[in-house]
Amino acid sequence: MARPVRVPDTLLFEASVSPGGSRKKYFHHDIGMTITGTQWKKKIKVFKYLYYKYSYLCSTKKLNINTMTTVTENILNVTELEPRMKHPTIFARFDELRAGESLTIHNDHDPKPLYYQLLGERGNIFTWEYLEQGPQWWKVRISKRRTGESDETLGEIAAKDLRKAQIFKKYGLDFCCGGKKTVKQACADKGLDVTQIEQELQQADKLVGGNRPLPFNEWNLGFLADYIVNTHHSYVKKNLPDMVSYAAKVAKVHGDYHPELIPIYHLVKGLNAEFTAHMQKEEQILFPQIKILEESKTKGSSQASPAASLAGPIDVMEMDHDSTNKNMEEIKTLSNNYSLPEDACASYSLLYRMLADFEEDLHTHVHLENNILFPKALALEKN
Repeated sequence: MARPVRVPDTLLFEASVSPGGSRKKYFHHDIGMTITGTQWKKKIKVFKYLYYKYSYLCSTKKLNINTMTTVTENILNVTELEPRMKHPTIFARFDELRAGESLTIHNDHDPKPLYYQLLGERGNIFTWEYLEQGPQWWKVRISKRRTGESDETLGEIAAKDLRKAQIFKKYGLDFCCGGKKTVKQACADKGLDVTQIEQELQQADKLVGGNRPLPFNEWNLGFLADYIVNTHHSYVKKNLPDMVSYAAKVAKVHGDYHPELIPIYHLVKGLNAEFTAHMQKEEQILFPQIKILEESKTKGSSQASPAASLAGPIDVMEMDHDSTNKNMEEIKTLSNNYSLPEDACASYSLLYRMLADFEEDLHTHVHLENNILFPKALALEKN
């Protein structure tokens, strides 16, 4: 149980959810008042009401209440402080926290400037979570990181839950080729509000149900490599040649009035040549080496591990990914984010739709390799 800190405001029940009592389930209810003087009797009445309430709930589920206790939460109502004392008091309370502990501040306006001040003066040693955002109260939980705990990179976040990649795409954050940056670094580079994006990522954690992404991060390396070939390589081989044909046709017909179509055609043509060679190297050299490595390390195969390190080939593949990503960014800029002009014909529309779909597939394709397959293969090689 958490050690008492300051303001008792939560009633917590610990209940057994198995016959032997080996598994526990916790129920809590926020009381929202401080125990002082004559309030004790009122508080006890609330406790009794909640106790019987949860006793009933537990009995209907054939649960057995073992203990009832109060836990405390470290809360600071900033509105009760003098203006000149607000930030110094918050900093002092934060400094008192031990690793893993939290301070919840209540304010009558968004304390976002405090986030940047705390980050600048204390460094990246805390997490920031909005519990309530106006219009009357802003409540933020500030937690001190545990020793050795650091921000995950964009790639690591997407590897754990690919749904969060949609948030990165929304703000133009590159989680595949730029996946080695943290959220703070990526937002700083683009001048984005990191608190807004971190809040959306936290909200994504609370989503229940819906379509769960495939568990790529749990697959063995050989299976993941086969999935990439059968899904993403197959998609590229089928669609990229058609994109070249449509790019050539549309540039020929509309190039006089839309000169950006000429460089777009040359970029698509270059993509076709470069990415076809890239996939061939992966399928014939790198992926088979990864499979051999996995067999030798995990299954005790008699087949020897690859003689040369995987680091060199992987570096080359990642450089190819960077080059492809830059070409797609240039196409996206030239096409004004695939915006069609008024005189666009059906082929023009199809080309831009194919380019947008190709970019979407490319993000996932490169993410699976840069952020999951390659790091895991290198880690396995070191063991």
